[in-house]
Amino acid sequence: MAGRISQALIFNSIALFMLFPLAIGSDSPFIVAHKKASLNRLKSGAEIVAVSIDIYNQGSATAYDISLIDDSWPKDTFEIVSGNISNSWERLDAGAKVSHSFELEAKVQGRFQGAPAVIKFRVPTKAALQEAYSTPIMPLDVLEDRPPEKKFEWVSLFR
Repeated sequence: MAGRISQALIFNSIALFMLFPLAIGSDSPFIVAHKKASLNRLKSGAEIVAVSIDIYNQGSATAYDISLIDDSWPKDTFEIVSGNISNSWERLDAGAKVSHSFELEAKVQGRFQGAPAVIKFRVPTKAALQEAYSTPIMPLDVLEDRPPEKKFEWVSLFR
């Protein structure tokens, strides 16, 4: 079993090594997206999920008609309080970055694992829209009981 896995890894590494120059040499956009989420507990007891998505064009050409949709947040679990789960841009030049953020209020307690956001864009040399996915987020423990942070203990440890 281990022999098959190592053979597959070697084969995939060689294939990637051989195809990498083709990807770099092509004159096209290459979209990379990073999705982040953080929890903020309010004094009222409500919890806000702050989501930000950074979209980078690591390719050598401009991407056009970029659209972002992050519909992995169930309406019965989260309510949008700021921003929108989708956005669009006319163009994203090679080497450029755009960001989008929004905030949700959690309505249900529990663990949540969000799916990647979907980015669609147009390449001038291709008729069909291209699709890219952001990184997924780590699981969030929404509205979970957490012990209070003891920030002053850290200070006394380093004296």
